[in-house]
This record gives sequence, structure tokens and C-alpha cells, in this order.
Amino acid sequence: MTVKDHILPNDQPISELECEVAFNALTDSEKLYAHYLSQASWEGGLITAVQTSPESPLIFSFLFQLLSGQPLSELKEKALEKVTEDEYTALLVYACGVFANSGNYKGFGDSKIIPGLPQEKLEEIVQVSGAYSKQPKLFKSLWDNCKSGIYSLNDKDRSLGFWDKGVTTYFSSNCTIEDSKIIKAYLTQIKMEAYNCRTFKTTEEGKTVYEIRLASAQTGVDSSFMPAEAEFQGCVFRVTRGDYAPLMRRVADKLTSAKEYAATSFEQLMLQEYIKSFTTGSLNAHKEGSRFWIKDKGPIIETYIGFIETYRDPSGQRGEFEGFVAMVNKEMSKKFGALLESAPSMLKKLPWPSTFEKDTFLKPDFTSLDVLTFSGSGIPAGINIPNYDEIRQNEGFKNVSLGNVIPASIMGRKISFLSPEDEALLVKHAVASFEVQVGLHELLGHGSGKLLRKESGKFNFDEENLINPLTKEKVASWYEEGETYDSLFASMGSAYEECRAECVGLYLSLEPDVIKIFGHEGEVADEVIYTNWLAMVWNGTCKALEMYQPATKSWLQAHSQARFVILQVLLEAGEGLVTVSETEPGQNLLLTLDRKKLHTVGKRAIGDFLQKLQVYKSCANVEEATKMFNKYSEVKDEGPYPWAKWRDIIMAHKQPRKIFVQANTQIKDGKVTLKRYEPNVDGLIQSWLDRVNVQEHSGILEELWEADRKHF
Repeated sequence: MTVKDHILPNDQPISELECEVAFNALTDSEKLYAHYLSQASWEGGLITAVQTSPESPLIFSFLFQLLSGQPLSELKEKALEKVTEDEYTALLVYACGVFANSGNYKGFGDSKIIPGLPQEKLEEIVQVSGAYSKQPKLFKSLWDNCKSGIYSLNDKDRSLGFWDKGVTTYFSSNCTIEDSKIIKAYLTQIKMEAYNCRTFKTTEEGKTVYEIRLASAQTGVDSSFMPAEAEFQGCVFRVTRGDYAPLMRRVADKLTSAKEYAATSFEQLMLQEYIKSFTTGSLNAHKEGSRFWIKDKGPIIETYIGFIETYRDPSGQRGEFEGFVAMVNKEMSKKFGALLESAPSMLKKLPWPSTFEKDTFLKPDFTSLDVLTFSGSGIPAGINIPNYDEIRQNEGFKNVSLGNVIPASIMGRKISFLSPEDEALLVKHAVASFEVQVGLHELLGHGSGKLLRKESGKFNFDEENLINPLTKEKVASWYEEGETYDSLFASMGSAYEECRAECVGLYLSLEPDVIKIFGHEGEVADEVIYTNWLAMVWNGTCKALEMYQPATKSWLQAHSQARFVILQVLLEAGEGLVTVSETEPGQNLLLTLDRKKLHTVGKRAIGDFLQKLQVYKSCANVEEATKMFNKYSEVKDEGPYPWAKWRDIIMAHKQPRKIFVQANTQIKDGKVTLKRYEPNVDGLIQSWLDRVNVQEHSGILEELWEADRKHF
């Protein structure tokens, strides 16, 4: 990646995440519930900055103080005496990028973001700022401490990953992949999952010590769930707590306020357990809260909060903090309800034997939501949670499609590498096809498939007679006690599972009954199906390779790797189903998809591949899964599809990913009101300044940075 690839352009697209209509339909009590949940989410969202990079908390503090020291109009007036307007705009765009990604690495792609103006020019802006004039020594010290982290682009600093190749705060900087394997083995032995922890390595009396630090407001030991210090493979393991304590305390306090306005007993019990988890560090308490959450069917206000997705942990086990609050979109939810009713029959159409499907379809809640608040490193289009294996497999889950995210993320984008006819179709049916894909991906993708498991000496399948459809022999592997999908599939797990869910979406979108549920019939239905497949191969071609790092030959984003893999599977199918050709040497490509072959060549190719994905996952066959997935993930520089060379063409056509401006809720005279912002850099920055207490939050972030310094 070049330096330019790490700079957000001055014309960075910014869109409003519109939710006013849905919010205004809430009662006063519901608005108060949503308000305090949103505050809890934003407080917790700052934890993501600490999880992103060692310097991110300090950068947040620096930007908060720099941009709040005076009205933005005054800062601009002073700055333009020293720098050009483009340079000043570059500073604001950088701030927007850091805020929207909850850190100085992209939430989608994990590559570093640096300002688009030279360091000396940013320093000149610092020196004329209100923050500097009020406390010159303190603010200069803050700037001096973070400027290197802001601008550094050493090879290791360019992307997230283990410390030999990247940056992570999930492990101290002296931890390697080998350390992570020892840590994983220990956690498996004691049956402890890593969602809400980080690990720091030290040496005491010649022995390696691994401190597994739990996120919690409280410190000290709670023997009811914290294992005693132990030796394992010649190393000392010590579980402590109190990570992110000041922020965890504030999250728990806001949830306590929200609990007063909960509409159901399930919501009260859910929040009670979340408060317990965030206060004590008990992951089991969060699991209990998740159990109450899945029982809370059809709430007006939907929310989930905690250490959820494991995409950014280089070992694939530790969760990034996120929280969302949203209102139900009743019209779209009706369609998802119809899809939900058809789910048992649709599962039977998937290309694996019923013995590899869950014994009972655990009917989830499936709603379309208009997002009010989403904190974390990025906003997805849909979610299937909780991620805890034992709950998803045996008790249930929920699917949510984030309805106002889908059009905001798609509309207005430029489309390269397609014929004019295909481009027109992709524009025309982008939202409709994406709604279909997201619905199938979340409900029947992430919601399908059985994990074969041995627990307490018992099997959840017929171990004597179950036949592996790939080998035609008796099943020879499964999940042993203490093993989970995340712990076994590790860093590959997220991309592999996203690939499986995307394939389910493609495969089942060919079913006429599915498309009809979404209101499409006849010629329009055919166009929506074709557009769905076209969008997948287009993303696999044009967008995926933006998230590939040639220097380390690694993928920076799970969804992108998944879509590239699917593209390779469809290219391998041959028969002219998908073609990619270089139309202008070094400048342009043309992607084509034969719609007449979707139901034959396409369905067969995806079906065969999907069966392998599921069987390997079901049987915990990491070896074969890795071999297959790595084969399709390879970016070659020769042959009929020299992707490594074509990546330069793709990068030349690259467009920045949209940033969303989110509203804030405020209490005035006992009533909650919604404050919206203009979809531009000033609006996004003001939205962030309005939702934090600059002095308090800057102090907390600097405290957390100082506490972590010795580990990185």
C-alpha cells in the first residue's frame, strides 16, 4: 500500500443515518430507554479506541481538545492564517475518520489512517488553537506524545495484526503467534472463552507470566468465576480484572439508568446481567443477559452491547466492544417474518444432509431496524447474534437487518468494470438485492448448520453411524470438551463463516419462493436474483482486493476475503459463468456474469462448495478447511486471472468507504429530543463533541493510555 492509501480524501463521502421518523414514533418512556442505552453504547464505544492501537486513546483525547477549544469556525479562521484550506480540510477529514472508525485504523480493512497534511502543518494548527492558548504546556505535551503515533507508517504500523507484522492491543507487544497458541491451549483446558479479555506477557524470576486481564469496573479477585493462578506448559497464568475500568463503570451506570425504563421483565433481567458482567468481568453474566435478550421477542427498541465480534483479534477469539440501539421498521419486518416462517422448509434445500443441520430450528426474532446509535469500528448491514456457540446451537439467536444502513451505504456509489447494462441493473436493484442477501445471510447463513460435539462423555450425534458426505466414511472428528468454533478456526474463522453465510444467501436467492417473500415476481424477480449474484462477484473483484496487503500476503477484512473466495469458486466452475478480462492494459477490467447459467453451473458450484464449508465446520476439520480456504484465498500474479497485477488497476478505481453521521439524543425538560447533523465534516465532528464530556473523557482516555504504555 502507498502512503496515499492511508489518507482519506478531502471529498470523503459522508452520509446521514436517518432515523427521525422511527424515533418520533416512540413513546416518552421508550425515548428515555433509547437515550440511556445510546449513552451506554457511546461510553463503551471509546473502549474500541483502546482496543485498536496503543496510540488511539491519546489521539481521541488530542482531537477532542483541539476541536472543542473554540467554535470550529474560529479554528478555521485561525488555521487558514497558517495553512491552506485543503490542508485544514484534511485535518477535519482525518478526525472524522478516527471518530467513525473508533481509532486510527479502518474498521473495514484494518489499515492505518494518517492525516492528509504534513506533520509540521498540523503542528501549526495546534499552535493557533484555543486548546493550546488555554494550556500551552499541557496541550503541547499531549501533541508531542501522540504525533509520532499519528504519522508513523513503518511496515509494522500499516495494518493491524500480531506484532511481528502489525499492531494489536489484544496482546502485549512481546507476544507472538506462538504465545497465542499457548494461551489458547490454556483457555481451552480451563474452559474459558476470551471474548472480554486481553493478554499481557511479562517475566518473573525467569518464568514467563501471562496476565489474562478481564474487562470490568471492579478490580481484585472473584473466585466464583476467576481461576486461581496456575502453571501450564512451564508458564504462569494469572487472571486479573479491571481492564478499561473507568469506561466499564460508566457503561454500567448508563445501563442502570436505562433499566428504569425497560418495557418487559426480559429487558430488565437482560440489563441486570449486562450490568453484572461489565461490573465484575463475568462473561457468564453476559451470556445470561444474552439468553434473556433472545427471549425478548419483537421489542419496539432493540439493543445489544458488549464484546461481540472477533474480527480484529489476530487470533480470532477476543471481542471488540460495540453497542447498538435501534427502532423496529414494521414494514420490512413483515417480510422478514414471512421469511422466518419459511425457514424450516428452506433449510431442507441447503446442500448438506439433515444430519448436519441442527436437530430443531430455533426460531429467532428477525426484524428490520432503523439504527439510532451504533458504536464500534463500523456499522454492518445485518447482524446474527449472540456469537456464543452453546446459545446459538441449543437455545437460539436473533437476526437483525439494519434497514437505514443499507440504502445509506449503497446509494451514490460509482461502479467500475461492468458493461453499461450491468451497471444500470446494479444501480436499479442495489437496495432490493442487498435486502434479500442480508436477510438470507443472517437468518439462514449464520443461523444454519450443526456443530458435532462431544460433551460430558456424550455425543450430540450418532457417532457410530453418521456418514461424512464428502468421504462417504464414518465421521472421524468433532468438537471436544472446551473447544469452540472460534478457538479451533481461530484467525481464519471470521472469513470462513462469512463466506459460508454469503454462499447460503446466493444459493437460496435462486429459490422463487424466497424472492416472492420480498415482493418480487416475474421479470423483476429474475433481475433481483441476477443483481444479487452480480453484486457478489463485483464485490469479489472490485472491492475485495482493496483489503488485501501484498507486502504480507494477508487479508485485512473477513467479508472481503470471503467474497474473493466465492469469486474464485465461480471462476473455477468455468463454462463461461464468470469472466474477467483486461480490456485496457494496466487501466481497466471487464467483469461478466452469464445469467442463463446461474441456476445450473452457478448453483452447482456454490452448492458443492457450500457443502464442504459446512461439513468441515461441523466436524471441526480445521486442516481440510484451511487447505481449501487458503487455496481460494491466494492472490496470484500469473495465469488467466493475475489478481496481484490487476490489483493496481482496482486500486486506481478505488473509492472511499462512506462515513455515517449519527444523531444524538438529549434530555430537555424531562423529554428526550433528537438532534440531527449535516452530513459533512463539520456535522460529524460536532456530533462527537456533543456526545462526550471533553474534559472527563479526555482524562479517562489519557489514563488508559498511560496504564497500557509499558505493554506496547
